[in-house]
Amino acid sequence: MDRRRFVATTLALAFGCRSRASRDGTTRTTAEDGMTNEQRTALGPLDDVRPRARPAFGGHGFAPMPEPGPSDWLSAHPEPGQTFAEFVASSPNVPDAKRRALTMMPLGDFTDGVIAPELLRDWAGAFFAMPVRLLPSLSVDDAIAAGVRTRTNASTGKRQLRTGDVLMLLRRWLPADAFSLSAFTLEDLYPEESWNFVFGQASLRERVGVFSFARHDPAFFGAPPRAGGEGLQLRRALNVMAHETGHMFGLQHCIYFACLMNGSNHLAETDRRPFHACPVCLHKLARSIGFDVMERYRTIEAVLRRVGFVDEAQWTRARLAELGAAAK
Repeated sequence: MDRRRFVATTLALAFGCRSRASRDGTTRTTAEDGMTNEQRTALGPLDDVRPRARPAFGGHGFAPMPEPGPSDWLSAHPEPGQTFAEFVASSPNVPDAKRRALTMMPLGDFTDGVIAPELLRDWAGAFFAMPVRLLPSLSVDDAIAAGVRTRTNASTGKRQLRTGDVLMLLRRWLPADAFSLSAFTLEDLYPEESWNFVFGQASLRERVGVFSFARHDPAFFGAPPRAGGEGLQLRRALNVMAHETGHMFGLQHCIYFACLMNGSNHLAETDRRPFHACPVCLHKLARSIGFDVMERYRTIEAVLRRVGFVDEAQWTRARLAELGAAAK
């Protein structure tokens, strides 16, 4: 099985930590930058970052990667991680003057749900500090007519769309002026017959991705509505979208901090994941996109506050205050 098929992740709050257990079980104490030797090596030198912006890439305020439980992603998929140097050496896709916009396309009907495509657009624009364009929606019937295979999941009895077929369509429809094209859907997804499902799949090279919000809704499994359920669906959706889009920039799963780019094997693991990029993944994005880190955090904070994610907005506001003090 190709382990570069990525399952999407979502959120929890990060917290500061002064030491962590390394992957060989030993403890490595952090230095003044709040990072272990392993994390610092993954971050790489900051020669490409303006001196005033370098405090943004320290480890204070970021939780370490928790040790995986027996059913968690890293137990099933023991990935080695991707350092900043390895990211650069992979020659990842980089936006340029011609291909600067992220493009997104609803796959199916979103008119009556809690997940508004416009919110996904605004969150993508804030997280990646790039312009985002919404394309007209594609009906599921039209996607099937265009060659997307389906099956009925044996466990749920629900229809699933095959991700590889969706990606094939997206490759054909990727606009010439777009950095990427992603489709989002309320249909369940599967990558191949041997898999039960995936939350999403994106290509590191071809700049296309598809992600599903179907399993984010407790009603998918027959559970009754619960208080706060709509907010949880939206939180999961925004995190999934940013995670899968991160793969289109060439970011592999993160193993160095609790990070939006961590892998996830199940929804409980998904819901523990932060809403932000760790210093290592932030360094990768900053190199590729070239954004102003402080302005990006300000825009992220505004969107999080607008959608009512109070804890995440407070974390971002505290991060801004810390970085503002460090820059003085």
